[in-house]
Amino acid sequence: MGAAKAPQNAEHVLRVRGDRLYRSLLDLAKIGATQKGGVCRLALTDLDKQGRQWVIDKALSLGLSIVTDQIGNTFMRRAGSNPDLAPIMTGSHIDTQPTGGKYDGNYGVLAGLEVIETLNDHGIETEAPIEVVFWTNEEGSRFTPVMMGSGVFAGAISQELAYAAQDNQGKNVKDELTRIGFLGTQKPGDHPCAAYFEAHIEQGPVLEHQDKMVGVVPAVMGLRWFDCTVQGFEAHAGPTPMDIRSDALQNSLGIMQKVVELAHQYAPHGRGTVGMVQVFPNSRNVIPGRVQFSIDIRHPNNETLDQMTLELRAFIEKVAAEKSIAIELKEVSYFPPCNFDAGCIDAIRQATQALGYSHMDVVSGAGHDAIYMNRLAPTGMIFIPCKDGVSHNEIEDAKAEHLEAGANVLLQSILAYAKSKSIAPK
Repeated sequence: MGAAKAPQNAEHVLRVRGDRLYRSLLDLAKIGATQKGGVCRLALTDLDKQGRQWVIDKALSLGLSIVTDQIGNTFMRRAGSNPDLAPIMTGSHIDTQPTGGKYDGNYGVLAGLEVIETLNDHGIETEAPIEVVFWTNEEGSRFTPVMMGSGVFAGAISQELAYAAQDNQGKNVKDELTRIGFLGTQKPGDHPCAAYFEAHIEQGPVLEHQDKMVGVVPAVMGLRWFDCTVQGFEAHAGPTPMDIRSDALQNSLGIMQKVVELAHQYAPHGRGTVGMVQVFPNSRNVIPGRVQFSIDIRHPNNETLDQMTLELRAFIEKVAAEKSIAIELKEVSYFPPCNFDAGCIDAIRQATQALGYSHMDVVSGAGHDAIYMNRLAPTGMIFIPCKDGVSHNEIEDAKAEHLEAGANVLLQSILAYAKSKSIAPK
């Protein structure tokens, strides 16, 4: 599908109702609300069931039909005048982190429903159907892998693997889907999609720092996750001289620093993070004998990401040889960089310009369901700022005017692809 043009007729003046969207976000946030103003609504819990049902009830009130597939992805359809056309789809997720906020994921789902309610308000019929979807277990807080529902839908994650995934209490995905009543009948992927748009808070500080209302997202950074294990030798911290120690922690620190150096070396889009460290035996007067830690490296260019990986491996081999120690580097996740569809990007940019919003291109540093949808259909993403760039945190916040702006861009982008057939008098 080529680039679609934003409509230039009366539809172009359409605006969502920002106050209604904002109220919806606050209402959904009551389900799993935390004392600090955030939301804890982990995937496939009773609270997730309540949240899913709340969204479905809202969709039913708008006259939408509902289909749930075998991994719990739920599609809410507004019919088009041509039922033979595949739907234009939008959405995100409603599961949260344990210390999640009101907007991550939830905004994309409710902005989609607000788009449909706006079309209903104005009596606008589209040629193609429009669907809003919420995907299962995007966050991966309770079950891994992350972005599970969209990954199974795209065929990137096997349904069997997803069903077998367990939480820390040994409960698996299939049993929990059944328990909350969201083990649907449709086979994941047996659901057409002509194009997919996802609206999301940025989850970073760039838009706010640049004082822009909307981010046009051309790409998502690729990432590689590793588990690194450095072996040493436990010994008493007092009697053992410094020059004959085999200190696993000290040798690990050099590798951790290299991770950060690589990110700076490949600025401005390089990222390098060590976020989890386990020290054995973790005693104050014992020299560490083993350290395990995570490595997260990211870049939007695949060749650069590969080069960062090569340099990291070479550095680790050098440390192992020089220190005569064993170091294991195990890759546990790899997502190649994702470049979104040029036509969808153009539609988003045209809509943003026509609506008069300040904007800029922003490469996403976080993963989204749109990554998997990009494998199946033309896909684009719309970002709005979040306060101080904070997300995955109970204090996550966004301005009502920005939420409204992103939804207006979403509305016009969808109309550019779904094509309006008629407008009832206002």
